[in-house]
Amino acid sequence: MADVIQVDLETLRHFLHVLAATVWVGGQITLAALVPALRAAGTGVPKAAANAFNRIAWPAFGVLVLTGIWNVVAEGDKGQAFENTLMLKYVLVLASGVTAFIHMKASSRKTMAVFGALTGITALATLFVGIMLAG
Repeated sequence: MADVIQVDLETLRHFLHVLAATVWVGGQITLAALVPALRAAGTGVPKAAANAFNRIAWPAFGVLVLTGIWNVVAEGDKGQAFENTLMLKYVLVLASGVTAFIHMKASSRKTMAVFGALTGITALATLFVGIMLAG
């Protein structure tokens, strides 16, 4: 049998973080793209789809926060530029979660649209900054 790279905790940590980001960010993009078709299927269909997505999105967000903390602890001190960029990521994570929560609780279409867009933008920005941190 050929040699293969062994799985370690670092691999598991990165896998869980990327998997959760795939659900949180990719799910938002997918759901946003499906909204016109969902609206055409019936008035309650978009809300039902959003509720179903929330059942996996929020746990994924929790995994992102936990594995993000794990990442910071595992990486240690990497200098001032890294720390500044990490602070930016913290702000974006918070903004992504808060805007998603407001979007989820919104009752008007305008509020849902504004905070849905803000959630998507902050989620993508968080992903981008995370890639910067990963080097």
